Amino acid sequence: MARTKTGFLVLADISGFTEFVTATALEHGPPIIADLLQTVIDRIAPPLMVQEIEGDAVFALGPAGTVVPPGVLLDVFRGGFAGFRERQRAIDADESCSCGACRSVARLRLKIIGHYGPFLEQTVGGRGQVAGSDVILAHRLLKNGVAGDTDYVLLTRPALETMNLDPSRVGLLPHSERYEHFGTVDCFVQSIAAGDGAPTAPPPADGVGFPARAIGAS
Repeated sequence: MARTKTGFLVLADISGFTEFVTATALEHGPPIIADLLQTVIDRIAPPLMVQEIEGDAVFALGPAGTVVPPGVLLDVFRGGFAGFRERQRAIDADESCSCGACRSVARLRLKIIGHYGPFLEQTVGGRGQVAGSDVILAHRLLKNGVAGDTDYVLLTRPALETMNLDPSRVGLLPHSERYEHFGTVDCFVQSIAAGDGAPTAPPPADGVGFPARAIGAS
């Protein structure tokens, strides 16, 4: 039976995947990507629940009430970045293999997309899946105009409102994307520079939230 829920829709995606896999040894390229994705999964789930592995990305859900308080999700994401970089550095530092995959792993980047909205849980061919326009939008946001030479987190306005975070206080900068059928999508972006990514204590709940009209206001 199909059921409608509301919650966070999250994608953790490794940028540079296609070039990395096609230009490196089959025996090492895909396993390295799988290794890095598993490291990210270990850091974000729980509280998120992995829905599917989509090649170079992890699609995870955080139904309403499962991420408490919602604002802690930003620290969960930072933990994912920290884990990704730790494993990436470990592979890069291992000199036992000189293949192209092991020697170019440092060029890979991680981006995490966070959206919040309704989705439909259904079963197709005996497998559970989620559907809906917000699921499509979350995936569309993987293709965006943010510079691809750094790790970054991108949150939509609904996600940030639900997390009750003041973007200026947590280092998120306004950004927008435009997609067919969706129009302009207000977002907030934070680049995760080298050395960053370790979880930090979430800001206090009182005095940090903001009214909906403040988000993306000019």
